[in-house]
Amino acid sequence: MPILSSQFLRMTAGALALLAMASPAAAEPRDTITLGMAIEPAGLDPTIAAPVAIGQVVWQNVFEGLTRIDAKGQVLPQLAESWTVSDDGKTVTFRLRENVAFHNGAAFDSATAKFTLDRARGEASTNPQKQFFQVIDRIETPDAATLVLHLKEPSGNLLYWLAWPASVMVEPGSAETNRAQPVGTGPFRFAEWRPGDRVRLERADRYWDDANRPALREAQFRFIADAQAQAAAIRSGDVDAIPEFGAPELYKSFEDDPRLASVVGNTELKVVAGMNARRKPFDDARVRRALMMAVDRAGLVEAAMSGYGTPIGSHYTPNDPGYVDLTGVAPYDPEAAKALLAEAGYPDGFKTTIRTPQMTYATRSSEILQALLAEIGVTLEIVPTEFPAVWVDQVLKGHDFDMTIVAHAEPLDIGIYARDNYYFGYRSEAFNAANQEAERALDEATRLAHYGRAQEILAQDLPALYLFVMPKLGLWDKRITGLWADEPIPSNDLTDVRWTE
Repeated sequence: MPILSSQFLRMTAGALALLAMASPAAAEPRDTITLGMAIEPAGLDPTIAAPVAIGQVVWQNVFEGLTRIDAKGQVLPQLAESWTVSDDGKTVTFRLRENVAFHNGAAFDSATAKFTLDRARGEASTNPQKQFFQVIDRIETPDAATLVLHLKEPSGNLLYWLAWPASVMVEPGSAETNRAQPVGTGPFRFAEWRPGDRVRLERADRYWDDANRPALREAQFRFIADAQAQAAAIRSGDVDAIPEFGAPELYKSFEDDPRLASVVGNTELKVVAGMNARRKPFDDARVRRALMMAVDRAGLVEAAMSGYGTPIGSHYTPNDPGYVDLTGVAPYDPEAAKALLAEAGYPDGFKTTIRTPQMTYATRSSEILQALLAEIGVTLEIVPTEFPAVWVDQVLKGHDFDMTIVAHAEPLDIGIYARDNYYFGYRSEAFNAANQEAERALDEATRLAHYGRAQEILAQDLPALYLFVMPKLGLWDKRITGLWADEPIPSNDLTDVRWTE
């Protein structure tokens, strides 16, 4: 066996060190990320469709608004760098940022902002939050950097609403094709969509906020509906992060994984079982209250969500300003529920159906509801309903349902119960008045007092069974920073995301 000289060994070690230094993996920090999502959006334009999965891909990444909501839920300037509000609250003047361009090169200015808002509030609008823009009476554009909104009445929530995904600025020339080829002003540009698989974004070549250009060069959103498949993907490293993990019963199994961070955060995801007040027996408030009193909220959270979740008594979360705990208004009491059903003319209960989207939280919660309602004589048939396409068509738009279950994800969206012809079929002049006073109040204390009254009315009238707020069960590689722990608005904002090594 030959003996190698010490000089040769030193030369070999040096050569290996040089090779290691020359290795691209060693020389270049990681600048790509793959995120897993349960729901694939049906389109990529949040200004024309409601499902939150749209905003979770493009909001703050591709599209931006006049204002934005940050990780703490605060409203901050974005494409509007500042604003002033008149003493009577009916005129809002925005100073817009200059030298901002869309990804197709078109300039952003006051004319673009006016086009966006007029499109959102127009007769032909399909904007999911169209009612937000109805408070606008007329819009003026004195110059390219000034936008003036004249309101029909004061709106204490306007700056908040303008920060939502439905309010992002769109370029007139690409507005009709944004569904499949989104063009925005954000730090990432759309690169590719493989339906049924993934959406890929690339860092924009030019971005108005050059000092805060993202560290990531590329981001992919992979769509993995099955929770077991999500678990396999994060364990194998096929995805780097799953911001909303879909299997709460498996979540604890990741706590000891040295590679992964498991982060439990707050959300605005209010899980409610809506009832169609246009149909019997749900037009009777006694029936709705009986069903609510048949539900052990805490037990449902334990059984359906492995204990992750917070029971609620109205369409409001503990994270929201002015929250009132109303879980005791219609408490779990099966015997009282049976008595109410008998009083309403259903001593032997009744049969009904619940349209249930394919998401894990919905199917499991429906199964628990089925068992709980059976105890008071109500037979609940579960009807699997594809989400979002079929559910939106048959339930949200067609009102073809008895009961349904879904998580309402938008923040502070209690005003949906004041909408004409919304899917619940609920009408209450008292609620409408409380909600309207809350929305027009410029004083915070006054606004929250009216929202408190609105919560109390819903807790009494029960147009839906108010079940629980879902948590954000995040899983991601420990080397990743910048992903939101809490979710004050549904999003996967990648602006500050980076790898630490």
